[in-house]
Amino acid sequence: MADTIAYDFVAPRRIAFGWGRRAEVGSLGRTLGQRAFLISGLPATVSPNVMGAIAHALKAEKIAVLVTEVITHEPEVDDVDRTAAEVRQQNPRDGDFLLAVGGGAAIDLAKAVAAMAVNDESPTVKDYLENVGRNLKLVHDPLPVLAVPTTAGTGAEATRNAVISSYDPPFKKSLRDERLVPRIALVDPELTVTVPPDVTAAGGMDAITQLIESFVSRKARPIPRALCRQGLKLALPAITEAVDDGTSREAREAMSHAALLSGMALANSGLGLAHGVAAALGTHCRVPHGAACALMLPVAMRVNAGACQAEFARLAHLLVGCGPSTPAHEAAEALIAEIESLCERVGTPRRLSEVGVKSEQIPALVKSSRGSSMSGNPVELSDEQLTTLLEGVL
Repeated sequence: MADTIAYDFVAPRRIAFGWGRRAEVGSLGRTLGQRAFLISGLPATVSPNVMGAIAHALKAEKIAVLVTEVITHEPEVDDVDRTAAEVRQQNPRDGDFLLAVGGGAAIDLAKAVAAMAVNDESPTVKDYLENVGRNLKLVHDPLPVLAVPTTAGTGAEATRNAVISSYDPPFKKSLRDERLVPRIALVDPELTVTVPPDVTAAGGMDAITQLIESFVSRKARPIPRALCRQGLKLALPAITEAVDDGTSREAREAMSHAALLSGMALANSGLGLAHGVAAALGTHCRVPHGAACALMLPVAMRVNAGACQAEFARLAHLLVGCGPSTPAHEAAEALIAEIESLCERVGTPRRLSEVGVKSEQIPALVKSSRGSSMSGNPVELSDEQLTTLLEGVL
């Protein structure tokens, strides 16, 4: 980071965090408006009982639910365009808001729809995404979003972008604007208790990846770095327990808090190699985002170790018991070894072949890894270097 510091910091206007606080969704929603457009996620991450309770809470506050959309996969261009068209049919106005209940897919879809419902220079979100389409900008303020995450991973409840995919042509790009940050993040760790172990593991490793990459990003800033340290102190001891015992309140609270902090960190400091490749793996190989991040995090850390030795050493002193007398290179290695061990313990994939990647797909993966996430990586890699790297973990 440059010696002269100048930065902005964006975050939700209000964060309501705590066990059982989903009961406040109605009163919080009422501060945003009287009509809600509801988007929810996979049944595996949002139980019918939860949705029933939320509907009751909204009704108690006389909030009308006009459109209900369930997203069962990472949001695609067609999902955004179709849902935004449905919202536009309701003549959106002041007093309307998007309520997203689910993982990153539901929240990202809600953020994109909140923008596209009131910005109609083009009927497709593709024209507003980074580096595809017409590169249009949002003229009108998006509708407010109330985000209720039911997983602990992406931190989408605190980010300024919505990640949208396409498979023909293949891309995974962001709609990015600081006005997309949810107005309210309602984070109730109790909602994550029913999340299956594999989703818990992948989501938790996504959050850890975001915390580490934001800490060492070439765009790193002071407030996000402080959030990264706190988030990693919470997540590293808790993720294994959350996977092994999903009912552990302490572990679920720690992971939800870490995911929230990771969202604020990446929104303000960017990411790196692991997320750059993860986006490509999602586009070309349909690898779930969290699993892709978990696979690539140790690889990225080893690539960046020389350039980030001091930063990794500082994290090692905080997280893995290395004392101040431990040489920086040994401390950095200890941190990387701990992350590799953590991936083994929670059962995330370690090789590209485990998630179905074929050698002939690597050129396409290399090309599609060159997104905004990669621009924050501390070490610049040529296409040849990235090809060799991916071939080495095939």
